[in-house]
Amino acid sequence: MKKKKQLRNPYRYQAVWMLLAFLVALPCAALQQETEDFKSYKGEVLDASSKKALVFANLAVEGTNISTVTNSEGEFLLKIPVSDTSKKLMVSFLGYKSVTLDISTLTPNKNRILLEVSVTQLSEVDLKAPKNAANLVRETLLRKGENYFDDPTLMTAFYRETIKKRRKNVSLSEAVVNIYKSPYNSGKRDAVELYKARKSTDYSKLDTLALKLQGGPFNTLYIDVMKYPEYIFSNTLFDNYDFTYVRSTRINDQLVFVIKFEQLPNIIDPLYMGELFIDAEKKTLVSAVYSLKITDKNLAAQLFVRKKPAKVKVWPTQVAYRVDYREKEGKWYYGYSNVLLEFKVNWKSKLFNSVYSMAAEMAVTDWEKNQSGAAPNKEERIKKTIILSDEAIGFSDPDFWGEYNIIEPEKSIESAIRKIQRQLRRSAQRNGTAIP
Repeated sequence: MKKKKQLRNPYRYQAVWMLLAFLVALPCAALQQETEDFKSYKGEVLDASSKKALVFANLAVEGTNISTVTNSEGEFLLKIPVSDTSKKLMVSFLGYKSVTLDISTLTPNKNRILLEVSVTQLSEVDLKAPKNAANLVRETLLRKGENYFDDPTLMTAFYRETIKKRRKNVSLSEAVVNIYKSPYNSGKRDAVELYKARKSTDYSKLDTLALKLQGGPFNTLYIDVMKYPEYIFSNTLFDNYDFTYVRSTRINDQLVFVIKFEQLPNIIDPLYMGELFIDAEKKTLVSAVYSLKITDKNLAAQLFVRKKPAKVKVWPTQVAYRVDYREKEGKWYYGYSNVLLEFKVNWKSKLFNSVYSMAAEMAVTDWEKNQSGAAPNKEERIKKTIILSDEAIGFSDPDFWGEYNIIEPEKSIESAIRKIQRQLRRSAQRNGTAIP
């Protein structure tokens, strides 16, 4: 029998970190209450064939800025003003056929929305499917210099991270950050500056543990596969994956190849598996959806658990990632990413395990060329080891957050972005400064 191979992965401790420590009691901010002006709709979005939950599927009310995404179980909660309940709801997921529904047909609970896989039949005029999927991925990675931003760029982004115990919100932190992004063909790393941040935390729901996510915005920024391929497809790790062409689809009327990848069966270390969506003509990665293959829970725990009490066992049960790119004037750039961690905590003195989840997502709200190429000095930039929920204490600014001083964890990052953009413009006008 062929012996399984254990890797020495130099990047194994640089992906997404999780820090566990003892309880620190902090006050909890009140969450927004339901009003009579809104109607709530709950449900789930599933694969029509397998009935598998579609994580981070998009739901948007036509003609409005109202939108949300499904959670790790494919479930959603959507709040819609009564005045908009006569409109249509558009449901979409990458690689699936979109569905449009009349909101009036929805019920308050137990809505079940099924999406079918979008398969494009390749005709003679379309590009041929790749014979060697691994070579296509290699070519895509090598062409990042010509297909992605080749100038220093200053981005404004909205970042959010959430901690839950089962389905109860325990902690929510939000921040507006400036990203000093270096060109994709440069080995220089991106710098991040914290502009504003706030949090809502209730550690009383965590029994005797206080969970904190270490890394903050870097957890989502480093999912930019084209900028940081070394975290998943380094020269050392690339040959430990099997790449196969599974189907084609269309995104914005462009033919896209869907390449499936997973680690070889003889590899012990937990690597990744998922799908890469590659523009067939330009050989550009437009999206990636993947997860950690947990081959050994103890090895997987070493990737994420930085500190914990001696009498506690902690291991991840699911680690999922997604990154989406956007295009402007023929060049692509990082636009959105998210990461979801689910794990179990086992106390020796307790009969049942506790189940927790940690989610982080970041979306670019605006960007401009960084003409000078300058980045903030060391004192101004945040560290890769930042714990945002700790830093947010000193950055609360009621004048900036304005009427949006109540954190709403059930709302999508997209709806929050539009509010933040307005506040950024107002803040810049008051201070006479330029915010990208």
